[in-house]
Amino acid sequence: MAAAQYVRMSTEHQRYSTENQSDEIARYADERGYEIVRTYSDAGKSGLRIEGRAGLSQLIDDIETGQTNFRTVLVYDVSRWGRFQDADESAYYEYICKRAGISVEYCAEQFENDGSPVSTIVKGVKRAMAGEYSRELSQKVFAGQRRLIELGYRQGGAPGFGLRRMLIDEAGRTKGVLSRGEHKSIQTDRVTLVPGPAEEVALVNQIFQRFVGGGWNETDIAADLNNRSILTDLGRAWTPSVVRQILSNEKYIGNNLWNRRSFKLKKRHVQNDPDTWIRSEGAFEAIVDIELFKSAAAIIAARAKQLSDEEMLEGLKNALEQNGFLSGFVINEAKSLPSSGAYQHRFGSLLRAYSLVGFKPDRDYRYIEINRRLRRLHSDVIRDIITGTEAVGGDVSHGHQADILTINGEFSISIVIARCMQTGAGAYRWNIRLNTGQLPDLSIVVRMDQTNQSPLDYYLLPTFDMNTSKLRLSENNGLSLDAFRHEDLTQFFAMAERTPILGVA
Repeated sequence: MAAAQYVRMSTEHQRYSTENQSDEIARYADERGYEIVRTYSDAGKSGLRIEGRAGLSQLIDDIETGQTNFRTVLVYDVSRWGRFQDADESAYYEYICKRAGISVEYCAEQFENDGSPVSTIVKGVKRAMAGEYSRELSQKVFAGQRRLIELGYRQGGAPGFGLRRMLIDEAGRTKGVLSRGEHKSIQTDRVTLVPGPAEEVALVNQIFQRFVGGGWNETDIAADLNNRSILTDLGRAWTPSVVRQILSNEKYIGNNLWNRRSFKLKKRHVQNDPDTWIRSEGAFEAIVDIELFKSAAAIIAARAKQLSDEEMLEGLKNALEQNGFLSGFVINEAKSLPSSGAYQHRFGSLLRAYSLVGFKPDRDYRYIEINRRLRRLHSDVIRDIITGTEAVGGDVSHGHQADILTINGEFSISIVIARCMQTGAGAYRWNIRLNTGQLPDLSIVVRMDQTNQSPLDYYLLPTFDMNTSKLRLSENNGLSLDAFRHEDLTQFFAMAERTPILGVA
């Protein structure tokens, strides 16, 4: 009888290697008269979900489309089929096989694969146990990471401008500074933060002093740094958001902060409540005076105070009287006003806010302002991609061409920001020009929302599948394009993820 085998290993332990699984499956097949005619394999893949498991996905697809020459699928045990957090999901994929007349048999389990009530009950319990194992292991890993944070050790991520990552051994002896892209190779080694070059430390303090005592805002500081041809720690131009990250990050006063964002059990990235953050004070050597840091935090907090519509419009009237006209640049430069983006979000558009204070511009400044905002967003997206990739164990480097990033030395990407436009009939459209001249393997298209304030969604477009460099997207584009659409960059980070030797099953 013809059979296929499915093997998976998450690198949790050698006994679960695909070779060992195949040996056990082969013995089971010989005893029952099966001939293995095809192998589906997922090496080094987590069993928490089907995404990223090309072997299981291909198996299910072949069965659903009838492209099979076997009547049975042999699997080592229930956990190798998957550690799905919903036991019904595990059963669902098995049901797809059963519906097509193909049985799934587990070779190393104690129950018989005969479909009897007893075997069905035991199988259900095993599915729940497989999922519970990962939940318990996740809690143990979280507790271990929390303990390391409390001891002052760094858990992933770029060090930041003015800081460096120092590798230390289990006895606390320093082993050297890690360069960007370098990671520890010994399990018992740890990483902490130390002050960077003196000129960078001085520049960080200058940023705080100008913000607190000099009345400079983030836009002023970023413009000054760019005019002086100073690059960020990632080799990029400065943006107001990058400056704001420095002004608000407690690592500059020596505090170790963790769990602001989480990605437990391969689910969605979550922004955690500040009450759940893990903080270790005085974990690193501070490079900024704590009182200076608190003053900057107070300014940011006061500026973020929720203003009423009347207060926002009153401030806009004062700016109009002082300047004689209004624009996004005028609003952003006024230290007492919220940002132009805040006005757009509150009143729907800058033009509507203008009209409410009696100003009618001679020309429409929106296009220029949106262009300026999208240029800043492009740098922010690149920074987020670099930080997110490094957080999952991946590596990012700049390609030979400008604005091309290489992930893990394996594939290149280009980032394209697509502005939202409205047609005369009221429909929304996005015109996209892909960077096919430099031939990246993947284009990440960031589609903006209707106000061009925030990303709406992301398209991960393989260059190989694109037959034109120009695309015009509507709200719904059919399966040929929307199959590449994602709500966030979780799928991209899953592609870039690298699993350590002792990974989670």
